[in-house]
Amino acid sequence: MDENMPARRIWETALGQLQLQVTRPNYETWLKETIGLALDHGQFVVGTPSDYHTTWLSTKLHPLISKTVGEIVGRPVQVSFQLDGHNGSSAPPLLGAQPADTAAAVSSPPPRLPLNENYTFERFIAGENSRLAFASALAVAETPAQVYNPLFICGPVGLGKTHLLHAIGHRLAGLGVRLAYLTAEHFTNDFITAIAQHRNDEFRRRYRHSQALLVDDIQFLAGKDRTQEEFFYTFHDLHAGGAQIVVTSDRPPEALCFLEGRLRSRFQGGLVADIQPPDLETRLAILDAKAAERRADLPGDVAGYLAERFRDNVRELEGSLNRVLAYARLAKSPITLDIARQAVSALSPSTGPTPPSPDTIINTVARYFKLQPHALAGKNRTKPIADARHIAMYLLREESQLQLKEIGRLLGNRDHSTVIHAYTKITNLSKSDPPLKLQVTEIRNLLASRYG
Repeated sequence: MDENMPARRIWETALGQLQLQVTRPNYETWLKETIGLALDHGQFVVGTPSDYHTTWLSTKLHPLISKTVGEIVGRPVQVSFQLDGHNGSSAPPLLGAQPADTAAAVSSPPPRLPLNENYTFERFIAGENSRLAFASALAVAETPAQVYNPLFICGPVGLGKTHLLHAIGHRLAGLGVRLAYLTAEHFTNDFITAIAQHRNDEFRRRYRHSQALLVDDIQFLAGKDRTQEEFFYTFHDLHAGGAQIVVTSDRPPEALCFLEGRLRSRFQGGLVADIQPPDLETRLAILDAKAAERRADLPGDVAGYLAERFRDNVRELEGSLNRVLAYARLAKSPITLDIARQAVSALSPSTGPTPPSPDTIINTVARYFKLQPHALAGKNRTKPIADARHIAMYLLREESQLQLKEIGRLLGNRDHSTVIHAYTKITNLSKSDPPLKLQVTEIRNLLASRYG
């Protein structure tokens, strides 16, 4: 590849690869709205929508971006970032109207992530895996604080929780709602800054004046006791004042054992809507819709290949499509199955070591406790077998990231609430019961010796 290739095309290819190497929040927040501006004598310039993006990318992702672009170009390049004037401004946008009589009470807006313009209800492909979450999110956006409050959307990474949260934000902002959208990490960082600068009252005024609070990845409050307390009172004041609250998490409230009980109770007081991995038909529909947005002709065999390879993460599925489209453009080739295989040959649906299979986990737990595997799926509830069964449920969730229903099915068609109870129990006991913690560690070591 040479420097005559347009920088925009090179950067599109780089984004396709970076999307699979960084976390979803980082990609959506800092990379998605950037463009390639120029490549000249080993200098590659990336355009950003704000000064915040320029600073963050320069300090956080510069080595990874330089490596990625260099591999695409075929030789080392120096990457720099600059504000792309027509694509943004130096300050994050305000969301929602703020009446003049209240502007003085809020000295500055809370730190908000910009809403992704592509994350709308119209662009969300709802299947059986996400129908409840989609319908409840739409209801909240159309009638805030009247139907489901709070709304708690949960599910594994990469399935559309953030998409729905942004879609709610777009709809509420269009209604003139004073809106705060942020991640739990942003809330924590802002709270720490407020404490350090002795601005606690200002912090509370800013957050507790919103008419709607949308918080992504609430599980990141784990281990932050003071922040949890502050969030609880923020939640309480907003909810009591009639504000809509929407929260997302990678697991249901019952499994958030690292959060205070009163917070979990508040989350359970509204509607809990989960999102599961999409079925094959939904994955194909997602690929068709994304290809249509990019005006690309995606052959059925290519769509089928990608849908079968990337099953559990919509973000990875879309990233694989981006990579295939970019690869075909750079190779000046039509999109074929062979091109698709070449484009994603170095990718895996997940990073890190291959997790042990469910059968391996069940067999290993049974062997450790000198039981037969079928005993774990049986009806015997004597303490030794019940304890082993609970550990198996915990490890199936932690090591293989199985859904609760699937874990229950594997271990005697038990209800998902039973699995949640077992997961919470083992998580808590692992902190207070040294012998049990040792058992779990030893079983994990056995699994690692086979799959590490």
